[in-house]
This record gives sequence, structure tokens and C-alpha cells, in this order.
Amino acid sequence: MNFDSDYRMLIGGELVTGSATLDVVNPANEEVIASVPDATREDLDKAIDAARKAYPGWAATPIAERKAKLAALGQAIMANADPLMRLLTKEQGKPHAESQGEVMGAGYWLMAASQLDLPVTVNEDSDERYSETRHVPLGVVGAIAPWNFPMILAMFKVGPALLAGNTMVLKPSPFTPLSTLKFGELAAQLLPPGVLNIVTGGDDLGPWMTSHPGFDKISFTGSTATGKRVMQSAAPTLKRVTLELGGNDAAIVMPDVDVEKVAEELFWAAFRNNGQICIATKRMYVHKDIYDQLRDALVAYARTVKVGDGSEQGTQIGPINNKQQYARVLELIQDAKDKGYTFLVGGEKADVPGYFVPVTILDNPPEDARIVQEEQFGPVLPLLKFDDVDDVVARANATDYGLGGSVWGNDEDKAFEIAQRIASGTVWVNETQHLSPMAAFGGMKQSGVGVEGGVEGLLEYTNAQTIVRKKRKEAVAA
Repeated sequence: MNFDSDYRMLIGGELVTGSATLDVVNPANEEVIASVPDATREDLDKAIDAARKAYPGWAATPIAERKAKLAALGQAIMANADPLMRLLTKEQGKPHAESQGEVMGAGYWLMAASQLDLPVTVNEDSDERYSETRHVPLGVVGAIAPWNFPMILAMFKVGPALLAGNTMVLKPSPFTPLSTLKFGELAAQLLPPGVLNIVTGGDDLGPWMTSHPGFDKISFTGSTATGKRVMQSAAPTLKRVTLELGGNDAAIVMPDVDVEKVAEELFWAAFRNNGQICIATKRMYVHKDIYDQLRDALVAYARTVKVGDGSEQGTQIGPINNKQQYARVLELIQDAKDKGYTFLVGGEKADVPGYFVPVTILDNPPEDARIVQEEQFGPVLPLLKFDDVDDVVARANATDYGLGGSVWGNDEDKAFEIAQRIASGTVWVNETQHLSPMAAFGGMKQSGVGVEGGVEGLLEYTNAQTIVRKKRKEAVAA
């Protein structure tokens, strides 16, 4: 298996090239590193037909066998972690260490998800009747994965969908399709033909999928703006949808923290993966009593962090993944400059090839600033001062988003109480970004519809079916 060339789609168990291609760019140097198939409508139809054909057999496969297949697929990812990691860095930009963590996490996620079970609820078992509610697969799932974590976020969908007995057509982002296509080669060796299909394409492919009558569900991870279009496109056929969308996560840092101990962790809460994480800290509210001390500690640490090509030793932060997002981040920085906000570090465009933006931290901009109200999805962080808990909770919740958040404090009980007041799907105390395949993850408000992870995420790929059996009187008497 060659990880450096020969990128093909997986349709009906066969690896296919397609009739047209798309270029994939390394964001660290803007050079074309590969070409991948650009799927046509006919290619998509073939993938859906293959999934539909495979569905009855896969749904009828005992769940223990489906679990074993998923666990084997997770093990295959881990066995190929090194070449997948290097490929992921080339297409996504993140440093090797982070790519390694993502690839291993993807394998682990499949293996852990394979341990979940579909619950059966007995509603009544009386002399008169027996009633139970079980969960049956939906059919064919269309999965659309993003470019920031292309491997592991795809597994968020593959694991529960296939475990529940569905078949799938998976579309990676056109910016990061390479590692997913190589994952498809592994899947072709382990799964029955048509159970998992992978197609790649440009801007047209996603809308073709969301509107296609051949899908019973769409699972999408991406921006809130695109999520709204996905929901609208799915509505005419009443497809089920799971939408994991954007966030504007707030961190609240209480005055009793040990600044020396938490400064580095708080930095990476905002800047891990170059800030390109839906649950990255995007607004940091710091109590006035420690504001200056933490501000200075964050700036001092930021000056030690190496930004560069993720494949080079010592790199801690790579480039922005794509040109569109790069332009978006620079626009927000320019807006902050135009408004006269104070930059503590960064704020200047890097004069090198690649989509590099230096680590940028702003000093207490106004609450209505774009850099505060909008999701940056890049290496830019506003620090904001507060002195009242009720006020900071209100400010943290004053957003259309509600994906994640965090509270930091030495008094864990008090921090936990504050966390319960944050209107977000997940809130961490004294850490952030910890996700588990055993726990539900989803957003409130405009951060999404439905959840991923845990039994709750598994049930998103099923219909509840209640079976009621009236007992014969003679059987009861016997």
C-alpha cells in the first residue's frame, strides 16, 4: 500500500479513479502534493446504490460481528499510524505529534465505539401483553467530515453508524482527502463491499449528497452557516440530520488559580491545532485580580512557541489549513487593527510561503468586537477582563453558539457550580477539549443538532421501534 500516491475512491468494495481530478495543496508551502478524484453525480449514485445494496446484509449481521469488524478497522489504523500521520501533516498542516495523536485517536475511537450496545427497553410484561422498544438502523448514511480533524471526526460518524447496522457514503473535505482515501483502502480489506464507500469532490458534491433522496440521514461537521444549508437541503426528503457546528467557546479564569501552573494549559486551550478546533477557547475571561499576571504569562509563553512546517522537528503550531480560512483570519485581525484594539503579540502577516499567521493575543477588546463575537478558527485570542461572576456568566452565554466552555479555579466546587450555568453542550472544569467515545458531545443553540459519542450518539443512527405482542388467554392460563 503506497501512502504517497494512487489516491482512489472506494465504491462497492472497489477502488476507483473517477473521470476528473482535484489538486490537494500542502498549506505549509502552497505546493500541490497530490490529485484526487472529483466525483461526478454518476459516481455518487453508484456509491449510494452500493450502500443500498449492502444494507440488508449488513443490518442482518449479528451486532457481535459488526463490533469485531469495527475493532479490526481501528487496529488497522493504528498499525499504519506512522504513514497516515505523515500524510495527515502534509495535507492538514498540523505538527507530526498532533497528527500522530489524531490517527491513534481515530483507531481508538473505532475500537471503543465497538464496545457500545443498542439498548432494549421492556415497557410492559403483563398477563395481557408484552411490549419492548428496540433500535433499528436507518438505512444509508451520508457523512461529511471537515478539514481540521479529517481522520478522527470521520470516525465519530463511521463507528456508530456502522455499529448500528447502517451503511455509509463518506465525503472528506477537498482540502484533506488523502488520509481518508488511504483509510478506505484499509476498509476495503476488512468490510463487506458497499458497507463503507468514500467519495471525494469539490464544492458541488456536498449539496448533491444532502439533497439526494438515496440517503436516510446526513451527518455533518462544519460551520454553522453551512449546517443551516445542510438542514434546508435535507428537509424536502425529511432526512435525519446530525449537525456538529461552530462554537465561540468561553473560558472563565477565576482569581484563585495558580497562574504559573495554568498559563501553559490555557494557552494550548486556545492555540492547539492553530486554533482550528470547534471547541478551542475563543474568548478568555480573566478575573481582574490576576488579569495582568496571566496576560504577561501567556504573552511570554507565546513568544517561545515555534510556528512552522508541521513536518519539521520542533514545530508546535503549523499553518492555517486552506487559503479561504487564512483570508478569513487575516480579515478579523485587520478589523481589530482598524478599530484600534491593542495587540499584545502577533497581528502581523508572516512574510513566508504558506498560510502562516503568527500567534496573536489581544488585550481586553470591547465585548461587541468582531474578534470577540465571531468564531476565529485560527491563532487569535482576545483576553477579556471581569470582576463579577454573574456578569461573566451572562457575557459567556451572550452568543448564538453553545458548543463548549471551561471554568478554571482552585475551588473546584465553586468552579463546578459556575460550569453548570454555562449554556453549552460540554463544559470542562480545569481542563478542556477532553472528549470520550463513551460520552455524548453536541451543541446547544446554533452550535448543532443532535449529538455524537456515547449511547446517545449511537442512537442518532437508529429509529426507535416498539413491538407490542398481545398474549393469548390460553397461553396465559397455561
